[in-house]
Amino acid sequence: MTLPEIAKLGHVALVTPDLEKSLWFFRDVIGLEVTEEKDGIYYLRAWGDFEHHTLSLTAGDRGYIDHIAWRTKRPEDVEGFAQLLEKAGTEVRWIEAGEETGQGRAIRFKLPSQHSFEIYYDVEKPKADEKRRSVLKNQTYKSWARGCSPRRFDHVNIATSMDVGEIIDYLGSQLGFKLREYVKYNNGKKVAGWMSVTPLVHDIAVISRPQAETPNQLHHISYWHDNAQDILRAADILKENGINFIGPGKHGVSQAFYLYVLDPGSGCRVELFSGSYLILEPDWEPVEWTEAEHSIGNTYWGDSVMDKEMNKPTIEA
Repeated sequence: MTLPEIAKLGHVALVTPDLEKSLWFFRDVIGLEVTEEKDGIYYLRAWGDFEHHTLSLTAGDRGYIDHIAWRTKRPEDVEGFAQLLEKAGTEVRWIEAGEETGQGRAIRFKLPSQHSFEIYYDVEKPKADEKRRSVLKNQTYKSWARGCSPRRFDHVNIATSMDVGEIIDYLGSQLGFKLREYVKYNNGKKVAGWMSVTPLVHDIAVISRPQAETPNQLHHISYWHDNAQDILRAADILKENGINFIGPGKHGVSQAFYLYVLDPGSGCRVELFSGSYLILEPDWEPVEWTEAEHSIGNTYWGDSVMDKEMNKPTIEA
């Protein structure tokens, strides 16, 4: 029997108490394209994303992540994951085709930390309308049409008050994520881990926040830019729109160039991300950072992401 596999990160469903402000932020400032609006829900993607959406915006009474979605490698893998998860004692709920616009049948379930995940395969890949379509046949939209203009959706970072090692083990054993880098403190506990199913350093990160009000918190979602100059350009655009941010800087973990900014509508933190490295070795050994090295792992140089405010989760996930 072939084990089911996750292929990639798909999308995040964000609920916001100020839909108009969040739409302005993600569409006009960050520069995402609106694929569709249906029943008051906006579906967006970056100019290099191919799937129907990598972000959805829904009005609600508070800001939170409804679910984080992952696409499988094969259609039958959705059912395969449903069987494996149920066998392991995880409650699985089926989402019928069309219940989420642009997407086929899927399953939703919760991690031990209560973060809500979705797994699907079938998804629409609509072409851009003629006015927005790139002349490049291997690109969805014209680049640099508006705002900071990231190329694609990159990763998510979740925070939890639970034992991070337990969540890392669950993601590895139940969903097939590989640990790429991690921080281990002197007491022997892992306090952060970066994991992927692709050659990226991380499709998902898990970090410890012992004082968080709930175990299912979000630290940030991330969109990827082609190079560091793009991040500097984004910094100018954010300031021109009266939006403050942390960075730019460079991480030790992942070696990525970064900038962090909050969506003023929902409170969701967004990382604009570039650089980093790819892992192509089949026998990759996870990189360990010690407690003494934690600071440089987070911030190689630039504005520190270890400060008190930056360390806080933003919203529930």
